[in-house]
Amino acid sequence: MAEPSGTGQPAEFFSVHRMDKTIEFFTTVDLLDTLMENRLAGTGTLKNRIPKEYNTTGDQTIKKKGRGVSEEVKVLSGSSGNFISSHLLSSCKVPRQRNPTRYRTTTIQGKPLGKGLVQWKMPELTLRIGCLHEETLSLLVLEESMVDVILGCPWLAKHQPNIRWISGSIDQWSNYCVQHCLRSLPVRPPEMALIGSNTIESPVSYTQANLPGEYQDYQDVFSQMAATKLLPHRPWDCAINLLPGAKLPKGRVYLLSIPENKAMEEYISEALQQGFIHPSTSPAASSFFFMAKKDGGLRPCIDYCILNSQTVKFAYPLPLVPAALEQLCGAHIFSKLGLHSPYNLIHIRRGDEWKMEFITPSGHYEYLVMPYGLSNTPSVFQSFMNEMFWDMLHRFVVVYIDDIFIYSPNLSDHVDHVKQVLNRLRHYHLYLKLEKCEFHQSTTQFLGYVISPEGIQMDCAKVKAIKSWPQPSTMKDLQRFLGFVNFYCLFISGYSDLTAPLTSLLCKKPKNLSWASGAIEAFRKLKAIFCMASTLVHADPTCPFVVEVEVRVCTRSGSSLVPMER
Repeated sequence: MAEPSGTGQPAEFFSVHRMDKTIEFFTTVDLLDTLMENRLAGTGTLKNRIPKEYNTTGDQTIKKKGRGVSEEVKVLSGSSGNFISSHLLSSCKVPRQRNPTRYRTTTIQGKPLGKGLVQWKMPELTLRIGCLHEETLSLLVLEESMVDVILGCPWLAKHQPNIRWISGSIDQWSNYCVQHCLRSLPVRPPEMALIGSNTIESPVSYTQANLPGEYQDYQDVFSQMAATKLLPHRPWDCAINLLPGAKLPKGRVYLLSIPENKAMEEYISEALQQGFIHPSTSPAASSFFFMAKKDGGLRPCIDYCILNSQTVKFAYPLPLVPAALEQLCGAHIFSKLGLHSPYNLIHIRRGDEWKMEFITPSGHYEYLVMPYGLSNTPSVFQSFMNEMFWDMLHRFVVVYIDDIFIYSPNLSDHVDHVKQVLNRLRHYHLYLKLEKCEFHQSTTQFLGYVISPEGIQMDCAKVKAIKSWPQPSTMKDLQRFLGFVNFYCLFISGYSDLTAPLTSLLCKKPKNLSWASGAIEAFRKLKAIFCMASTLVHADPTCPFVVEVEVRVCTRSGSSLVPMER
């Protein structure tokens, strides 16, 4: 058993789940100072708080009812068995069975443990640790025990969990667990439970069950709890430099509905607890409101438009997507990584926090970390990522803001490349969201393209959107259409000629477009060609290229250059 190194924050550790006439309760680790006192005896105390009310959900489940109950579970490396107290067994009305062998139980000092005699055992129960680790075991009944459940040396030897005492979580299970306890369980997202004022995160078993075996040692890089912690100031802090004579934003308080007020209180409370914001008395104030999500939820928004207009722009370029994808020749295996709340990982520069104030019906607050909505946030974060991965870019990594794309010619190289990236993220205290990651793919989507060893294709969903696009009726509608199809212009030969009748309409100013027959035909032809576009083959930079120059002599003179691989 790992020796405790100090007091940690509470984090959900495991639950005993009733599957067949067994018990369900929820356990959280609370590494108290008493752990240090017990280190010589090899004990670790785990405290369990059962939610206030539970109802029986079926004949196969017995749950605790009534007011909040406190159970105590000990992980005791010096114990020769796994025990449950007779009091807990009786309170849950679970029958006991006579054990074929009687045991005398004593403490390390030789004193009787409980009554000092074990002659009963509990029917087999299912012990569920977190969401996905599940096993069946039988516990010996300990009479008059001060501890409700003891998991001893047999349990530790069988599973060999790597317990991180500081955070109160299990970092890793043994190969036995991967083969017998994790493999057949359904995949479910991590659950969050609120106990007192502490937000409790599910253990990393969900990550372990969904992370490829090659990267099991990097489960900490996927920790959701760590991703919400406030990082220290670093050289990449976001500066808010105002233009000379800039006018401070004077936002107003928006009237919020009852659901919006509730969502605001939750948002403010969580951000305060994480240290991302704090109360402010700044003379600047930006408005706070909500936008509806597609799933019916509410997205908090801060109107930084005035602040953005008065801010000196950080002229750091974002990568050109076509140029970034030119690196993929010879790659046959791909992985994608997505960061968890990336902008919140960067501090606002010291002294600039007052400019980030926003006003709500409950008061004034200012951001200490980089929020969404600032004009400079993409460039600031891109510069940070480029500096972090400078030695991997153009070799096996493409980074576009918070999206990381890894490409390799074979699996062995790819595993090494992914580990290099994970090590770099760990070093800089950046954390990934497992749901946004894909590993070891032969075909994948990235930045609107479908990438495979054969080449690059357009995203089928976007092609479908172009195919069903109605004929634009206003100037804005036409601009939206041309902007959308221009993203895939590299797939269309003679794209400028095809769109010329449409771009000529933009020279006119009427709100309602007057479509000539040539423009209508160009619109239909362009949509049809997009549906027939083929794959762009990865260009091989080791091969010679031929540049074809087409010179036109007409009223609208010009030339075009077309590089072609020989």
